[in-house]
Amino acid sequence: MLSPAELDALRVSLIVSLTAVAVSLPFGVLFGWLLARRQFFGKSALETVFNLPLVMPPVVTGYLLLVLFGRNGWLGGLLDRWFGVRLVFDWKGAALAAAVVSFPLMVRSIRLAFSAVDVRLEQAARTLGAGRLDAFFSVSLPLARNGVVAGCVLAFARSLGEFGATVMIAGNIAGRTRTMPLFIYNELEAPGGLERSMGLVIVSIIVAAAALVLGEVLERRGRRRLGASDA
Repeated sequence: MLSPAELDALRVSLIVSLTAVAVSLPFGVLFGWLLARRQFFGKSALETVFNLPLVMPPVVTGYLLLVLFGRNGWLGGLLDRWFGVRLVFDWKGAALAAAVVSFPLMVRSIRLAFSAVDVRLEQAARTLGAGRLDAFFSVSLPLARNGVVAGCVLAFARSLGEFGATVMIAGNIAGRTRTMPLFIYNELEAPGGLERSMGLVIVSIIVAAAALVLGEVLERRGRRRLGASDA
């Protein structure tokens, strides 16, 4: 059984991860479709920017977020003055860090899903009188939904494991920003912490493995669904 402190860290992690996925999803669908279906100037540069969090040290990502969204940062100052929203040392900052770090995984999965949708199906819907948005929501998105869900699952799992960027912008405050990775790290610094954190380590492994398996199953179902629609 998990201790109250571990349950609290799990609660914060779930809130942060679910918020990160919910905020990222509309942008993930937009940019996944855009990268799959459109050729435009600067596309390679945009892909590079999206994929940077996958290869940059998470601490560097967190540093950049702190510069942009800190109280003296350009975006952070605007959010504070206009909406009274502060991200530094707050769970919302942890959600932002998780969203940025997990966004490449979401976009990549959604892009592959849209790339597999036959353009002729959209064209057929257009010839029957459907507009661009109608064709997207009635044909493209339903056919790509398994890939979209798989992207959400992978982003959720990555958000649960986020550490470096989170600690830079949100800190390690118990009950507010201390997620599972931060809790485990904090426990390991104290005597006997390895044994006390074992339950949360096991939970993290189970969740990550389940997310990977679910993501793979959804992608396979999506490919079979698209293959059946092509036939």
